[in-house]
Amino acid sequence: MKETLFTIGDFKVHGYGTLIAIGFIIAMLVAEYRAKKNGLKEDAVIDIAIIAGVCGFLGAKLLYIIVSFDEFIKDPIAVLGSSGFVVYGGIIAGVAAAYFYCRIKKLKFLDYFDIVMPEIAIAQGFGRIGCFLAGCCYGRETDAWYGVVFPTDGHFAPGGVPLIPTQLISSAGDFLIAIILIIVAIKLKNRLQSGNIGELYMILYGIGRFIIEFLRNDYRGEIGFMSTSQFISIFIILFGIVMFAFNKKKA
Repeated sequence: MKETLFTIGDFKVHGYGTLIAIGFIIAMLVAEYRAKKNGLKEDAVIDIAIIAGVCGFLGAKLLYIIVSFDEFIKDPIAVLGSSGFVVYGGIIAGVAAAYFYCRIKKLKFLDYFDIVMPEIAIAQGFGRIGCFLAGCCYGRETDAWYGVVFPTDGHFAPGGVPLIPTQLISSAGDFLIAIILIIVAIKLKNRLQSGNIGELYMILYGIGRFIIEFLRNDYRGEIGFMSTSQFISIFIILFGIVMFAFNKKKA
């Protein structure tokens, strides 16, 4: 854990924000490269990345406010601060923004959806490392050898006890999803329909997120016996499967 990487005078460079920025830049560069290789507009990919990034940030914060509404009522400033996001809110808002951008620019949304989603997984992988540095999104207590002990002066994870490093597990899973999607996009290029890569992302990420939620121990809201993210994961997985089947039948 390292909330502050270094300081320049009174200015602090935080690990979480730095990793988010690194992930965004790398994801945008990879998306631009893949767009060029696939004959799509590179400037459109950059526009989508910026628009989806801003809308995703707002969406992730909005969903966090919704699941933490009681806390928001008590202390709005604390909830509206730099910490506290729900990734699914960012994904949904970002994809919606990209869809409307493509409609306005008369671009085929599913083609750009396929290009962008592997890079979303890359950005998420870096973002989860940022979560580890900040100490948020922490896991349950464990006696296993892989347990990570956070310092007692942190703002999020309980200090002094070994916890499951759910942030690093999530990060590894996100990078693995990105690799799988890019390999599938290259190897099966002539056999895929538009939208298949994005649909595969929804299925893989939804499954991974549903499973990792069992290991986490930070509050993320709940719907019945499931966390908010698990509840959303079910619909994300089902939507991905239905879209995949619909595309195949249509083809």
